[in-house]
Amino acid sequence: MDAFTAGLLQRIESTESDLTRARETGDDFLVEVELAELDDLRRLAAEHGVEIGALTA
Repeated sequence: MDAFTAGLLQRIESTESDLTRARETGDDFLVEVELAELDDLRRLAAEHGVEIGALTA
């Protein structure tokens, strides 16, 4: 796995964790921010052929 792929997968995992925390604390604004970030990261992964598979829920 190259550095780009590893970094992208790490960012997705971190964003998913941040999203979970935002949902748990009821921070609706932060939920929207994290969802937008996750959408961007998933789009970037798709554009570069990076399989995200089981990482995302």
